[in-house]
Amino acid sequence: MQYTLGIDLGTTGVKVLLVSEKGEVVVSGNGEYPLLMPRPNWAEQDAEAWWHATVAAVKSCLAQACAAVGEEVKAAAIGLSGQMHGSVFLDAGGEILRPAILWNDQRTVEQCRQITAIVGAQKLVELTSNRALAGFTAPKIVWLKQNEPEAYAKVRKILLPKDYIRYRLAGVFATEVSDASGTLLFNVRERKWSAEMLDALEIPGGWLPECFESTVISSHVSADAAKLTGLARGTPIVGGGSDQAAGAVGNGIVNAGVASCVLGTSGVIFWPCDTPACDSQARLHSFCHAVPGKWHMMGVTLAAGGSLRWFRDNLGQDIKAQAADEGVDPYVIITRLAEKAPAGSEGLLFLPYLAGERTPYADADARGAFLGLSLRHTRAHMARAVMEGITLSLKDCLRLGKESGVNASRIHFSGGGARSGFWQQMAADIFNVEVARVGSDEGPAYGAAILAAAGAGMFASVETACSSLIHTKDIKKPAAAAVERYLRLYEIYHALYPSLKEFFNEDASFVASYPV
Repeated sequence: MQYTLGIDLGTTGVKVLLVSEKGEVVVSGNGEYPLLMPRPNWAEQDAEAWWHATVAAVKSCLAQACAAVGEEVKAAAIGLSGQMHGSVFLDAGGEILRPAILWNDQRTVEQCRQITAIVGAQKLVELTSNRALAGFTAPKIVWLKQNEPEAYAKVRKILLPKDYIRYRLAGVFATEVSDASGTLLFNVRERKWSAEMLDALEIPGGWLPECFESTVISSHVSADAAKLTGLARGTPIVGGGSDQAAGAVGNGIVNAGVASCVLGTSGVIFWPCDTPACDSQARLHSFCHAVPGKWHMMGVTLAAGGSLRWFRDNLGQDIKAQAADEGVDPYVIITRLAEKAPAGSEGLLFLPYLAGERTPYADADARGAFLGLSLRHTRAHMARAVMEGITLSLKDCLRLGKESGVNASRIHFSGGGARSGFWQQMAADIFNVEVARVGSDEGPAYGAAILAAAGAGMFASVETACSSLIHTKDIKKPAAAAVERYLRLYEIYHALYPSLKEFFNEDASFVASYPV
């Protein structure tokens, strides 16, 4: 029996899976690390903490595997996945210069304006297939140059989060096309670094890692990393994929006509494409897929599961205690609560812009809100409104997809929120399309393991691997009465942001007046 290891470096923790050639998850390991928010709108992490958590998770996974299988288990290959856009700045000795700036950091709004002015809005889309957004990597580099010049002067390499783990595993500076697509320094159509973007922003090309296709073997586990982790020295490491691209592979989203909806900290609608499609206004992201020779479009709600977590932490302290007493996840209790309220929450709406927003409104100043609140509304209504607001925001993404010529006859549902059959049915009703789950709901780590299997020659291609290993289940169809109600609710919801945009901007200016 052959096995591959999938490692996914998420925003809240790392997940490691050992997957057999039959697609079975043999064992898993996990590790956590804190999110650092030293100032409003900032989000950072210690890359060294990523490495320590990864080492512990890999060691745990391999130890469990030996116990489960009854003999020493070796991975035929390793696949890496991770949170997109984050920037790890290294000096000439490969040492970390400062905490990594993450995908949900919003400090670079001004740098995005500068990049757009320097390159030109239309030219920027021509070169990168995307607009400049605060979460992307290039604005972070410009910010460092302007705000921390001493650190910038020492920069010699810039890595994305998962690629820092590759560096520590193999001593090699490398990335792959799906993650590189989110830097704003990559020519997505041609699947290579953009020399024009680097020149325009005066960023040395040598700072960037070599870029591979996702199934290509990019490096091998070093002797030092083998001693630390228990991995075999020389184990191949494939390019891997961004969390969204690898997650799509793990959901079988590799051919046009089927999309995915991932409900994690952020919420993502993901469409695979056979050609490098692009939204004319760059409201959707256009990136390379982790499947060689394919691309994808993507819409992102920044605070999807993050909004529900906010509800849990701030309006559900007793829910946590109840969940502990019952031995269940607090989100199970929140879902029970939401089920008590009717579809549409009797006119209570929630805007999930707690971390600004990306799609369809690229607005770092956007903020969350409950609207339509009355004396009749209870916490049950609020819980349901949060879930509905997240899903309505994802419907905004689906609307843009249709306008851009990508559509789906079925959506594969995954992520933490997808464990709820209630939320899955809500999504089918709001999206007005069939929503299915897949047999394995292990997320990007599972997709990374599949990419490793394809790279190791266990399957002829990623598509062949997905066809063999991934199957749908728990299909939910739209309910006509709920669809009608949600269509009316969506009209109200969709009109809210334009009405509140000016308020959001003024409120952001007011917040900025507070002393740091």
